Amino acid sequence: MVSPASSSMSSDSTLDPIKTWHTFAADKVLKVLDTDSETGLTPQQVTQRQEQYGLNELKESAGRSPLEILWDQFTNIMLVMLIAVAIVSAFIDFRKGSFPKDAVAIFAIVILNGMLGYFQESRAEQALAALKRMSSPRVRVVRDGKMLELAAKELVPGDIMFLEAGVQIPADGRLIEAQNLQVREAALTGEAEGVIKKPNVELPEDATLGDRLNMVFMGTEVVQGRGQVIVTNTGMTTELGRIAEMIQGVETEPTPLQQRMTQLGNVLVSGSLALVALVVIGGVIRTGNFSSLEDLLEVSLSMAVAVVPEGLPAVVTVTLAIGTQRMVRRHALIRKLPAVETLGSVTTICSDKTGTLTQNKMVVQSVYTLNEVFQVTGEGYDPVGELRLITSDENSTLSPASEVLQPILNACVLCNDAQLQQDKNQWIILGDPTEGALLSLAGKVGLFRETQNQQNPRVAEIPFSSERKRMSVICESDAEFAMFTKGSPELILAECDSVLVGDKIISLTEADRQRILDQNNEMAGKGLRVLGFSSRSLTRLPEEGNEETAEQELVWLGLVGMLDAPRPEVREAVKRCREAGIRPVMITGDHQLTAKVIAQDLGIATSDALSLTGQELQKLSQTELEQQVEQVSVYARVSPEHKLRIVQALQKNGEFVAMTGDGVNDAPALKQADIGIAMGITGTDVSKEASDMILLDDNFATIVAATEEGRVVYSNIRRFVKYILGSNIGEVLVIASSPLLGGGVPLTPLQILWMNLVTDGLPALALAMEPAEPAVMQRPPYNPRESIFARGLGLYMIRIGIVFSILTIILMIWAYNHAQSDGNPERWKTMVFTTLCLAQMGHAIAVRSDTQLTIQMNPATNLYLWAAVGLTTILQLLLIYVPPLQSFFGTHFLNFTELSICLGFSALMFIWIEMEKLVYKWFSRRRQNSGL
Repeated sequence: MVSPASSSMSSDSTLDPIKTWHTFAADKVLKVLDTDSETGLTPQQVTQRQEQYGLNELKESAGRSPLEILWDQFTNIMLVMLIAVAIVSAFIDFRKGSFPKDAVAIFAIVILNGMLGYFQESRAEQALAALKRMSSPRVRVVRDGKMLELAAKELVPGDIMFLEAGVQIPADGRLIEAQNLQVREAALTGEAEGVIKKPNVELPEDATLGDRLNMVFMGTEVVQGRGQVIVTNTGMTTELGRIAEMIQGVETEPTPLQQRMTQLGNVLVSGSLALVALVVIGGVIRTGNFSSLEDLLEVSLSMAVAVVPEGLPAVVTVTLAIGTQRMVRRHALIRKLPAVETLGSVTTICSDKTGTLTQNKMVVQSVYTLNEVFQVTGEGYDPVGELRLITSDENSTLSPASEVLQPILNACVLCNDAQLQQDKNQWIILGDPTEGALLSLAGKVGLFRETQNQQNPRVAEIPFSSERKRMSVICESDAEFAMFTKGSPELILAECDSVLVGDKIISLTEADRQRILDQNNEMAGKGLRVLGFSSRSLTRLPEEGNEETAEQELVWLGLVGMLDAPRPEVREAVKRCREAGIRPVMITGDHQLTAKVIAQDLGIATSDALSLTGQELQKLSQTELEQQVEQVSVYARVSPEHKLRIVQALQKNGEFVAMTGDGVNDAPALKQADIGIAMGITGTDVSKEASDMILLDDNFATIVAATEEGRVVYSNIRRFVKYILGSNIGEVLVIASSPLLGGGVPLTPLQILWMNLVTDGLPALALAMEPAEPAVMQRPPYNPRESIFARGLGLYMIRIGIVFSILTIILMIWAYNHAQSDGNPERWKTMVFTTLCLAQMGHAIAVRSDTQLTIQMNPATNLYLWAAVGLTTILQLLLIYVPPLQSFFGTHFLNFTELSICLGFSALMFIWIEMEKLVYKWFSRRRQNSGL
């Protein structure tokens, strides 16, 4: 950055972007940029600056190519092991001269899982592309004394451009002139209300983006008026460009689920390789030679296939997709599948105020006359509600509110350019939200604009200006004229010499003035936007050009205070957050006072809670911010980098952060947050593309509902992980022990794939449909960095795997001896295969709950599980009794006795788990009774 003193006026080679243009007078900016407001830049200057600065467009850094994303899928350690197993299996089959069906099946699973991962990750990052769409294609400029229209990308610093209503501003610039210029800067600041621009002000260096009234910025839109601007920054040096840089600078971390799945793969593969080595070495030592190496290798291959849960990636993906559908029904759209589970780990929700915590509708809260205070009820723009008298003094009348407030409500309706309309049972506003709130207020006592305008047609008006801070209208009234004025209370009060009390006009005393100012300060202290109202009777219309002289000797009518009211359902949602151990934080571009009032009203912050403004935050180092961030619940007047810093500080403290936003300014923070949540109604394309989730109703309560679904999804993932891996550990131990019998491996890789994909997969999918536990939102979130094996899951899998293997090994010994004496030495393998598959059905039924017995649970809460168990059992029987399937899967016919024995041993698995629950309950009751 170059300071103004070092900027050259004669040589373009020393021109550099300056970020403090708002501190300069317009003529100083012209001088620094060596340009002229009348003639603009010369062709030579344009050429030099285009070479120096390049095109006025946002530049994109290269991301991963589709081929790189695809390749990354096959570097997963479990898939690598399966590929190795498939190669060795194919080699052994070719040596035997048989078709390598095991290898083909394994390769098919590898490719399927790889493609599944690719489609999840291959969504190209579109946030920067959405930013690029925000630049205006054409712009009017003056160059070399001639007015030109050219492509926005050709702009350079020093160009003089012209703005008018409807134009999307194509670069950052310092205003030279403005005529009633109003710019909507919601894309950058998050605030929807248009900003009135003032070219003739010089601002302090630390003025926030929303307060830089003498500047305009790329990507914002001119609402009304026109202006002349010196282009100060283009391309990546604009405010929009800085946001683009921040988006590209944010590194995406793996989600907790992705980290847990990686950890799971590492543990399984390393454990499998260790067991394979143990079996091979033990087998060689036992036989004393290498002649049995090929048999041992087949055992090892079966073990390797058994330990890898081939169906788990598909089950996880389907579970996340089911969670996505549930969330859509609750008005939350998930863009990235892993975000479904990630939501359940959230510890802090950073929410924007406008439209998310509030209705994004200005609603009148109270009306003050000199002697009375009225509270206003009702929601949104609906003209249904009441004006309740709260306080009055002895001089006030006890007339109905409609009579007492008739004069001020007339002013609300007549001094107004908005329209209140009903559309499909919903009241909407056409025009300014503030004026819409006034129409809704008057409608509560039956005063509507159409009727009032017919009775008192407008004949003249004095429009609002930023200098006067008020507007007036003159209407016909009986044989005379009536003028109504609204605007800044202090400035209107200064023009009043009398006040309306009841139906009498009396002189305005100094005590009355002070009383009104105190009322105004009290309302502002509550975070309300306050308007003052006055009127005056005229015998004739003011002369043209002298309208403002009529705004004198006014009669004071009263004050109206309004607020972007909180959504009624948000208070309960905030309460649920607190109960669930989640801390809500408000981050807004609005004023600090207003933000604190809303936060206190909703329960986000207490009256003595810390709050920070963007200016205060700017002075803190990142370390200082990290120390304060846990105590601050409200951030006001923040800029894009502030939001990013807040999220980073929270994450540094170990918080798992969800961040909401709707503007371009929110995109970097949305991308940085563990869960970025964009607004579906008011959100920009940029914020949506940078997010993980989109709120279809822009409602904070929806975030809490989605968090509940996230917790349910994580619980169900843990449920079927312990189901699948408990079974797999049992399979591995059974296969590892088989060489001791001397009868070969009881399970082929193809049979193991069948178990892992079908007999494990279908019930696991059904377990994903388990409903929420009753107290799922009455506990703190689990540590997002906890291991997949945490809270006893690892011990459960090992314990159940051992029980699984002991039962099956006992059956295997009996079946082996029975098969030898029965003359069919291979039938024992089918009995082992069948017992393992059917035992998993009992395991699936029992694993629904850690504490409740199956008989205590309502079977109708998950009919999918019973259907999956029934279907899987039938499919397993088909493998035994349908000849073509017998041949393909290498099974043998079992008689009734053998099948009954398999069913009996399988049922023991279910009985064991139910007995564990009884023992757990017994110990829990003993601990409670002993007071431990």
